[in-house]
Amino acid sequence: MTASLGPWVSVVIPIKDERDNLPPLTEQLLKVLGAREESRTAPFEILYVDDGSTDGSDQLLDRLAQQHREVRVLHFDRNYGQTSAFDAGFRHARGELVVTMDGDLQFDPADIPILLPLASRYDLVCGWRTDRHDSLVRKLSSRIAYLVRNAFTHDGIHDTGCSLKVFRRPVVERLQLFEGMHRFFPALAKMHGFTLAEVPVRHFPRAHGRSKYGIGNRLFKGLYDLVAVRWMMRRVLRYRVRECSRAETRDG
Repeated sequence: MTASLGPWVSVVIPIKDERDNLPPLTEQLLKVLGAREESRTAPFEILYVDDGSTDGSDQLLDRLAQQHREVRVLHFDRNYGQTSAFDAGFRHARGELVVTMDGDLQFDPADIPILLPLASRYDLVCGWRTDRHDSLVRKLSSRIAYLVRNAFTHDGIHDTGCSLKVFRRPVVERLQLFEGMHRFFPALAKMHGFTLAEVPVRHFPRAHGRSKYGIGNRLFKGLYDLVAVRWMMRRVLRYRVRECSRAETRDG
């Protein structure tokens, strides 16, 4: 009896009050991933992490999981924040590749195949919203945060806030996250010696629901967290080790 293959990819999506976006997002993901050559020989999974939704998203997610074997759902007992949702998703994801994205339909799942080929050469592939459809406040706060962040981290990524990313499994296994650290995935990955790439992706206006971020919890909190990331980058352990073999010991 042969062992069943694990998923070739896991798509991790934090959800906080996105009820109207869930059916079309799920349908699009099933279509895009199901058409991939890899899905002919191995399964894929869509892993939603319900971050304390109060609009009925939790019940809808459970129904989607019952309807589609590719859908899995994790429920938090209350709202813990996006970093916690990503962390829980990373710990439960079973795929060799881990794709992250938001549940607000501002990204097109059809752009995932644009990032996937680069995952054979890079450890973390980041989307770049070159034509953003956000409010002026969000654009301004993101631009300021980018200028300050890149001055400290030098990760070379233009749009670290873009949630559409592809991680190779060793990256998510190595990351140790704290609150707010989802904004710094590229810097944290580079800190541990992983390689990065960036690819332009499409971005759309939000059709349903409302943004959970504003200038207060996006710009100022992000700048505060940057201090912690800078400290980690200066203190991270970097060393190489070679174990002496028994043959070398006898010859010596």
